[in-house]
Amino acid sequence: MNYAKLQQDYAKNVIGYSALGIILSTCIGSIAILRLLMGGSGLLEILLIALVVTVCSAHNLAILTVQKPVFIFRLLVLSTVVSILIIATTLF
Repeated sequence: MNYAKLQQDYAKNVIGYSALGIILSTCIGSIAILRLLMGGSGLLEILLIALVVTVCSAHNLAILTVQKPVFIFRLLVLSTVVSILIIATTLF
């Protein structure tokens, strides 16, 4: 599936996907924060934690304030990518 098809499907079923998106964003974000804290608590880690919390919270906020489905989907993708990149970089 390509990005446009996923975005259309999300827009059609936004209520169901919003609940799954909150769970996904929060779980992956918490794993990223855990991995960062396992590496220490320096300035870089604190800034990256702030980034993860901000992006995940922005996604949840967009759902709670009933934004357009396209915007919510883009924030979900952004929060997932940011969290996965942080997890991947802290593994090595």
